[in-house]
Amino acid sequence: MHRPAIMGITGRSGAGKTTLIVRLLPELRQRGLRVSTIKHAHHGFDIDRPGKDSHRHRQAGAHEVMVATADRWALLHERVDEAEPALPDLIARMAPADLILVEGFRGSLPVAIEIHRPAIGKDPLWPDTAAIVAVATDTRPGLPPHLPAGLARLDLADVPAIADFVTAHARPCPVPYPAGRA
Repeated sequence: MHRPAIMGITGRSGAGKTTLIVRLLPELRQRGLRVSTIKHAHHGFDIDRPGKDSHRHRQAGAHEVMVATADRWALLHERVDEAEPALPDLIARMAPADLILVEGFRGSLPVAIEIHRPAIGKDPLWPDTAAIVAVATDTRPGLPPHLPAGLARLDLADVPAIADFVTAHARPCPVPYPAGRA
């Protein structure tokens, strides 16, 4: 069984979680890592469009619809009377990777970096979230937020340094998945 590393990227809405992940991905790939991502959406989403054949399949009652092209595939799984899937269940469905970056699922992560921008006026998560091991911020050292000993401060503008931190502090995923899946 293959067990990739995992690192959460967490923070309040509007802090820049997605922006950081998008900036980290090319840096991590340049280092030779195969990186996958999981994003938790708090609101419903749909990657399908009304009128498309796959949407028609779903509307007609298909439990799962797979859409495939030469370049990519996507599996749409309808959840009817099912609990929201847990992070380990989602990871188990993914193809092998060296690292999985997770946006959201803060209560399920073994380790995370919080994006905190004091200018957006929201309280940090680190005081109440044990998995947070670093805060990536746009404030200079010595300025708020004041971090306790043991909680690393990362410069949000220094993507290579954040990538170094991710590779050094990512932890094994909470669930293994078959190395032969692709």
